[in-house]
Amino acid sequence: MAVLLDILSWLLLIAGGFFVAVGSLGLLRFPDFFCRIHAASITDTLGAGLIMLGLLLQSPHWLVAAKLIMIVIFLVVTGPTATHALAKAALHGGLTPEPSSDAGDASQQEERG
Repeated sequence: MAVLLDILSWLLLIAGGFFVAVGSLGLLRFPDFFCRIHAASITDTLGAGLIMLGLLLQSPHWLVAAKLIMIVIFLVVTGPTATHALAKAALHGGLTPEPSSDAGDASQQEERG
């Protein structure tokens, strides 16, 4: 039973690390601010949650498990809230999302006839 718990814990830790790495890559690759914060919010919330759940399976005592659960709840609440606040502040500051290149090409083709 302990081996199965270790395997599941490591799978969660590796999956969480993968999502955090993909979110970091999204911060570098996406074109505008709104796409970047979307990538960071989704992947970091999920990645951090998976890492915490993997650590939860390895916790030796119920007090450690309770603290990890509180951290997961804190991350799930504050991550999307902070992203929403950043996006709303950017919109109020005059930053607008860039139109996608696919949508621009389609609208130009419709205008041409």
